[in-house]
Amino acid sequence: MAHVSGVLLLLIGSVASAQETLRTHVVPRWVGTWEAPMASSVDNGCIDCTIRDVIHLSAGGTAVRVRLSNAFGTAPLPVEHTTVALPAIAGGADVAPGMLREVTFGGRAAVTIAPGAEAVSDPVRLAVPAGGDLLVTTYTPGYATPMSYHPVALQRSFFLSGADEADATTAGAFPDQTFVRHFVSGVDVSGPPGAIVTFGDSITDGYRSTESLNRRWPDVLAGRLLRGPASRRFGVLNAGIGGNRVLRDGGTHGPSAARRFDRDVLSRSGVRTVILLEGINDIQEKPHEFDPTKITAELADLAARSRAHGLRVIGGTLTPFKGCICYSLRGEATRQAVNAWIRRSGVFDSVIDFDAALRDPSDPDRMLPAFDSGDHLHPGDAGYEAMGWAVDLSTL
Repeated sequence: MAHVSGVLLLLIGSVASAQETLRTHVVPRWVGTWEAPMASSVDNGCIDCTIRDVIHLSAGGTAVRVRLSNAFGTAPLPVEHTTVALPAIAGGADVAPGMLREVTFGGRAAVTIAPGAEAVSDPVRLAVPAGGDLLVTTYTPGYATPMSYHPVALQRSFFLSGADEADATTAGAFPDQTFVRHFVSGVDVSGPPGAIVTFGDSITDGYRSTESLNRRWPDVLAGRLLRGPASRRFGVLNAGIGGNRVLRDGGTHGPSAARRFDRDVLSRSGVRTVILLEGINDIQEKPHEFDPTKITAELADLAARSRAHGLRVIGGTLTPFKGCICYSLRGEATRQAVNAWIRRSGVFDSVIDFDAALRDPSDPDRMLPAFDSGDHLHPGDAGYEAMGWAVDLSTL
């Protein structure tokens, strides 16, 4: 009996030990909270470069990991040192006391990223607030060019040439500023119930909204979600690239929507829904695409690819552009045909009528002046606000 009791105690102890191991080594469920899709490459002349990106998160979480990209590099990219931190003041480069953490990749501080690839960091124990900022700092030794980048950040970030200052806690370490993103392509957190990807062009990217105030329509959507129940506080990933087209690659405007969809949507963490708003650049930029069926066929294919991955897919109607230097009657007819298809085809799980949200009732081909940034193509802050409120949250 003593022998049997000893065996039972051993088994009970083994089970308890296994349970403790599970509790302390739980694999987080990662969900995207922020994205900046790489569009092209740039040489900013920075040698031994430390870059501190200010990143505005949507959903918060109890741990964080970062994605670094060498999507457009022509050689392996060495990243020798990476940190994450909470800022002392929103939008600034100063670190809040005790809130800087080292980042590793496969247990090591340094990582070398192959051309065309992305590196995902190990988990970092840092509670990050919903709707707050995160500082991601990278140090690349030598002359890292070409640098993969996102051209329109609409957010001031900081850098210096000549030293590794990834551990710096004060803004004084960074004498230079930039309004583009280098290397950092995404941030994931643990905890949220899922993520929404807003996939599009400069109108999704927030072009002509006020810099450093997070007034893009996906930011407005994220704010609405955060004010709702915890079960609906989804991360919002902005996969907009200025100038991007459905059908054609665009140099600094990134690969076509068709070519980048896997990278910028399907590979992101915890995605449940994608909102598609793209096609106006195919119409208004040279070479113009005036055959609406070519645009709608590709949108239908993106919807099918989304569903094949178990995602809900929402179509957004193309917004008015009468008065723009790029406007033509033929282009307007194409936009109207694409919008009619988006509304009526049944391809999408639901539709967001951004056209109706922005147009001037007295001249429906034109954006309401109060919503117009001034170029008659891109909304201003008020227009982006209207777009963010046009989303029916129950469809997400």
